[in-house]
Amino acid sequence: MQLLRAATTVGGYTALSRILGLIREILMSHVLGASLVADAFVVAFKFPNFFRRFFAEGAFNAAFVPQFAGRLAEQGFAPAKILAEQVFSVMAWFLLVFVIVIEIFATDLMPYLAPGFITTPERLTLAVEFTRITFPYIMFISLSALLAGILNSIDRFAAAAAAPILLNVMMIGALLIFPDLNMEPGFALSVSVFIAGVVQLAWLYWVCTRAKVTLRLKLPVLTHDVKKVLKLMIPGTIGAGVMQINLLVDMILASLLPTGSLSYLYYADRLNQLPLSIFGVAIGTALLPPLSRYWRKNEVEKALATQATALEIAIQLTIPAAVGLIVLSHPLIKLIFGHGHFTSVDVAATAPALAAFAFGLPAYVAGKVFSTTYFAREDTTTPVKVAIICVISNFIMNLIFMKWFFHVGMALATSLAAWINVTILAILLKREGLFTFSKRLLFMTFKIFMLSAVMGCLLVYAQDLFLNNATSIFGEIAITLGYVLFGILAYCVGGYFVGVKPWEQFRDKDRN
Repeated sequence: MQLLRAATTVGGYTALSRILGLIREILMSHVLGASLVADAFVVAFKFPNFFRRFFAEGAFNAAFVPQFAGRLAEQGFAPAKILAEQVFSVMAWFLLVFVIVIEIFATDLMPYLAPGFITTPERLTLAVEFTRITFPYIMFISLSALLAGILNSIDRFAAAAAAPILLNVMMIGALLIFPDLNMEPGFALSVSVFIAGVVQLAWLYWVCTRAKVTLRLKLPVLTHDVKKVLKLMIPGTIGAGVMQINLLVDMILASLLPTGSLSYLYYADRLNQLPLSIFGVAIGTALLPPLSRYWRKNEVEKALATQATALEIAIQLTIPAAVGLIVLSHPLIKLIFGHGHFTSVDVAATAPALAAFAFGLPAYVAGKVFSTTYFAREDTTTPVKVAIICVISNFIMNLIFMKWFFHVGMALATSLAAWINVTILAILLKREGLFTFSKRLLFMTFKIFMLSAVMGCLLVYAQDLFLNNATSIFGEIAITLGYVLFGILAYCVGGYFVGVKPWEQFRDKDRN
């Protein structure tokens, strides 16, 4: 099936990017640990990435890709290219002004983004300085997302999926050579983010040019078609970015906790993002263009079948991954981050945050499938209404949980908000006849859950039986990798006997 091939392509490159991202985080934890500088950089890095989910992969793609893909299917290449050029110009000029405004008022904004930094002036000053360097990244990556949406719409997924690799390569390089450049590591990281944005935009522009899609920068004109994209995008900024809004709330509140809390959440979230990005981004990216075409042509059965396939893939991948991350949170954090300036105390504080984030993994990815259905139908209002409920719920749970569980409580609140989001979306889709939780899907989900639970119990037993007393990094790698492989083997063997064989199921679908 084309969806599976596209998702595999995107997922493969995303997996490579996330592996490099883990190497980046390993180096970062080694150099910075959970320090004052690390907290400042986390804020400076998250701030442009928060808007990235709105102007780039999130709301923008949700609004632009259906319009571009629909026009491409109905009118052909030339009219679709005109739309892309018009939107490109409007976005470029708007983002330029937006970046300039943030650069000017960064000092005034930072106390609101990280109110807890007021008590540590050095951390606040560094956060402002780092943000002024990193924030232009939002302009470059948002325009890159437009080019990526064009490439995905013409079924060229590889180049766009490979682009994030460039960011990780640049940041890894900065962490390796900053002593030779006589730069502080925080400044070197910030500069590398800026350079990566330029390189990613140049790369995708070159690929688009080779695909005969050369976009020229013109003076912005709000044509009827551009207004339609913007109209769809404005409510989608909340609908597509509900998880990011929750994470931003976490960042603001975590700044009120002791130094290091932001870093604990950051490192835990980065590891959780590995399966989330591979599964969620891959499925969502591959799902939106075909769904948009099917709904535009009123091919309802094909649209629902494509949605069902994406949901099945999501369930089969995310439930065992979530259980694995929860059970192996401590050995994974210890192996990946537990060295250099990242102490055993930091490991003990970060591991439960990873488990709390992982609890919401299936909800994150399934929610991506459901929200994509709305975006493909050009309905960005419904996800917004649901998102508002989730943001409020997350905020309330944050205030309650952080009192007793500190940063771990905020991670748990984010996961619970994701479950609220996906539950409401599923109910609303079912009422509209756009989703059916069939007996087959229900039974398959139950079997996967039970298999994953058994796998989790076996992993707990294995950790008690084979205590991780490794005296070298290679011993730790061998033991932790052994846990992972044992879990995968236990799940696959159990799946074989109860009839959960995703490799056969997807292979058969791919032939249809």
